[in-house]
Amino acid sequence: MAKLGSSTLVDSTGQLREDVLAARVRDLVRLRRLGHRPILVSSGAIACGLGRLGFGERPTALPDLQAASAVGQGVLFQRYLALFSAHEVTPAQVLLTSADLEQRSSYLNARNTLSRLLDLGVIPVVNENDTTATDELTFGDNDVLAAQVAILMSATWLVLLTDRDGLLGVGPDGAVALIGDVPSATRPEEVQVADMQGSRLGRGGISSKIAAATMATGAGVTCVIASGRADGVLGAVASGHHVGTRFQPAERREPAFKLWLRYAKPALGRIRIDAGASKALSRQGTSLLAVGVSGVEGAFAAGDAVEVDDIDGRCVGKGISAFSADDLRQIAGMKTDDVQRLFPNAGVEVIHRDKFVLVEPAGTL
Repeated sequence: MAKLGSSTLVDSTGQLREDVLAARVRDLVRLRRLGHRPILVSSGAIACGLGRLGFGERPTALPDLQAASAVGQGVLFQRYLALFSAHEVTPAQVLLTSADLEQRSSYLNARNTLSRLLDLGVIPVVNENDTTATDELTFGDNDVLAAQVAILMSATWLVLLTDRDGLLGVGPDGAVALIGDVPSATRPEEVQVADMQGSRLGRGGISSKIAAATMATGAGVTCVIASGRADGVLGAVASGHHVGTRFQPAERREPAFKLWLRYAKPALGRIRIDAGASKALSRQGTSLLAVGVSGVEGAFAAGDAVEVDDIDGRCVGKGISAFSADDLRQIAGMKTDDVQRLFPNAGVEVIHRDKFVLVEPAGTL
């Protein structure tokens, strides 16, 4: 999987960099012919639209951004269609919002659609559907979208193509140099970079790429941050050669459901638990019972995801609540027999162990 950012694809006037676009299309076609199943997550729609609509810089008003996306998405995919067609390869435009991945059914449907496209020899070109997405339904930037699609498709590699050759770090002597490898289990704040500034046209920046890399590697996907303008980067990565900055993957990949819960399902509330329940969840892998619940925040329904905090307010994990917030407030601290008398048709668990993920599973963060 590869992701191309806005500032790599689009110049300061909003015009597509045709040479970069054509070169990366050639790379993807070459990978497909070698037997790989590439997917491209492409930014640039809003940036293309801004140029066509006469905006000098990225606006902040949502209707302006949606208008730019509506114009630019067609411009961008038209070029992809022409460039891929010249190689006798068919691309497919796949537009997603975070809501598409929030529900388990649509999450699986997105995976099935992408898998079928790959089976048919098509190269999917994925972008966020900015035309209809609201502030509450966006991924935040296409780095996060790329990480989620990589997790969705159980990708081997995620290559975040940017303006830089990789991440630049500051050594003990103050010299700036390329960070070659980031070990598995490195936290985002532990990656010391020399420049955290984003581009003028894009939403992302180095910090978003590090966050996306952390998500992907936690799911067992190797992530590389490298130059989107240099030749041969995608082929080199696919062949196992070291380019750019490589984030090493976790040794153990979690089950698909728990990956979806961890990275795609938003938490709509918060449950506070006592010390005993915290120990049972984090060390013994048990389910959460009402007796261990000491507080409830938010207005969530049964089936929504919630964050689970310990007595000191530290997040222990995230799970699917079997009770609504209002019902949970009634039964917080109750023993199981009392809960069943009050809700005879409900299960005994507030969060079942199979529907819970720790915030820091061993070997992932």
